[in-house]
Amino acid sequence: MYKIIFIDIDGTLRNDKKEITNRTKEAIQQIVEKGIQVVICSGRRRKYTEEVSKEALASKCVIVCNGGEIYDYEKKEVIYQNKLENEMMITLYHMAEKYDVQLAINAEGDRIVKDPTNIPSNIVLQEPIEKFVKKNAITQCIFSSTNLEKIKKIKEEVNLLENVEIANSSKCLVDSRLPQEQPFFLDIASKGTSKGNAIKKLCEHLKIDLEDTVAIGDSYNDLTMFEVVGHRVVMGNAPEDIKEVADEVTDTNNNDGVAKFLEKLNKEIL
Repeated sequence: MYKIIFIDIDGTLRNDKKEITNRTKEAIQQIVEKGIQVVICSGRRRKYTEEVSKEALASKCVIVCNGGEIYDYEKKEVIYQNKLENEMMITLYHMAEKYDVQLAINAEGDRIVKDPTNIPSNIVLQEPIEKFVKKNAITQCIFSSTNLEKIKKIKEEVNLLENVEIANSSKCLVDSRLPQEQPFFLDIASKGTSKGNAIKKLCEHLKIDLEDTVAIGDSYNDLTMFEVVGHRVVMGNAPEDIKEVADEVTDTNNNDGVAKFLEKLNKEIL
């Protein structure tokens, strides 16, 4: 019997219009009512993921920043956090300046940006980065630009740094055959940060055996989830090489793939 299900957001839980369908919400609610936890597991920041989790009627715990943090928003408790070191964050900030690209910083649940954006929830950094890092726990930063070559150069430089890794990126940076969707991005986190590692940490905290877990995802940053869980469900819209690791492939995110899997599972539960 599965005890916990981890679900990615973009390309998985939500369709391409960024919607969680009523069918998906109802399926999640039915599973939660059966005593199975449903945890949203995302590359996005804490506050954003919390709102998505509430909308989806999921459980009260989220994995955010590609596994950089586990947060219980009912208890307002950080269960686990893997922070970027201060000096490394300063290095990354100056790298963004060097290449003249946007840098977003996920800290304390908020998103702080180097340059102003048209997203109201983003907070523009108002002080030197050297002062900011001393006062805030930073779990992830994101380089983004419409210039692919700049992002490729940053990727090369980041790969030479110690104690950090690329936790997620535009799919075309992993496989050049895939569509080039702008803006191009790189998610940077401390070494050891991954959705899979966070799943292990949360299951240890909850005393749940990894064999009793399910992950549903569609992208390359979901591969670490599939490495640790007991049952791997890959979306129909995922790249073919990700489908190869699946125990089963469900329908696409635009055709209620998550709901269809959960409905089938619900029928199997006595």
